[in-house]
Amino acid sequence: MEKKIANRFSSEQFRDFILNYALYIILGAIIVFVSVTTWLDPTKTPFLRVENIISIITQASTKGILALGCAGIIVLAGTDLAIGRILGLSSVVVASLVQAFTYGTRYYPQLSEMAIFQGAGWWLLPIIALILSIAISVLVSVINGFGVAVLEMHAFIITLGTSLITYGVSSLYVEGQPSGSSMSLSTFDQRFIDIALFKFVSFGPFQIPMLVFYFALTAFVMHIIWTKTVLGKNMFAVGGNLEAAAVSGVNVKKTIIGVFAMAGVLYGIGSFLETARIQSCNSSTGTNYELDAISACVIGGVSFTGGVGNIPGVVVGILLLITINFILAFLGVNAYFQYIIRGLIIIIAVAIDVRKYIAKK
Repeated sequence: MEKKIANRFSSEQFRDFILNYALYIILGAIIVFVSVTTWLDPTKTPFLRVENIISIITQASTKGILALGCAGIIVLAGTDLAIGRILGLSSVVVASLVQAFTYGTRYYPQLSEMAIFQGAGWWLLPIIALILSIAISVLVSVINGFGVAVLEMHAFIITLGTSLITYGVSSLYVEGQPSGSSMSLSTFDQRFIDIALFKFVSFGPFQIPMLVFYFALTAFVMHIIWTKTVLGKNMFAVGGNLEAAAVSGVNVKKTIIGVFAMAGVLYGIGSFLETARIQSCNSSTGTNYELDAISACVIGGVSFTGGVGNIPGVVVGILLLITINFILAFLGVNAYFQYIIRGLIIIIAVAIDVRKYIAKK
């Protein structure tokens, strides 16, 4: 009798393990399958190559920084639909400041004539651009946080509204450049591009760009904030049970606005670095970036029910998501099918999250 009970519990535990980690298993199986099949077929370019791995982690770095900011909002049982548009506005502002002085139709031609920006003084421009990027992102995020905390609006609604407003502002800004709205803001100074893409570690002929270092450093700092600071602990308390947190003395409004502001700082940094990575910005820059950020969080175990999540999970989530996106492009899968597959990944991830929540209840 005891043996039957033990077998039943072990089978239930195995079933729960498979269901809880189904998405990881599926994504891992896809990566292994593609790696093995392309390696065994001499007519195909092997997927598992060092340059592909470096490309994946480089792409994951900026979106990973965005995901680290978004994760805190999801821990609060919220969401942020404005991420992509915040990045779009911040990026075009950054791009307009760091264009090469030799570019004939730069946004602000007068900057090249100012003595303060000559020689070594040029580095003031990317510093100003970074400050503005963070300021813009924090401003929009704090407005979102104020809407959620003080006006008691649902995060979905307030972030949807600010995403539309931000998109309008960025489009007007791009339209104001000398070459008109049809042209992208491009031709950046190489020194600015090197801020993100300078190769700081080499493995033979392969080199890892600074972006990866920035992502790793950001993830480490966020892990400390989440686990060791009052804001981090209050964030989980509010996300887990808002009423109980308020009763226990947590300043709920301050915590919510603080988490949104922290997300804004990361959005600003991510926007600055993404501008250097893609080297060209227009009014459509940032489109659907919020989908990757939110998807990475859910894949990484950050629960939409609130109060659950960790930074290592978000890092794994963004790496898995970008790897799958890279594989789909590597295999030449139709772009529309890629959207379908990415949508299925989100649905499966949320379904698993909901199942865990129901099981806890």
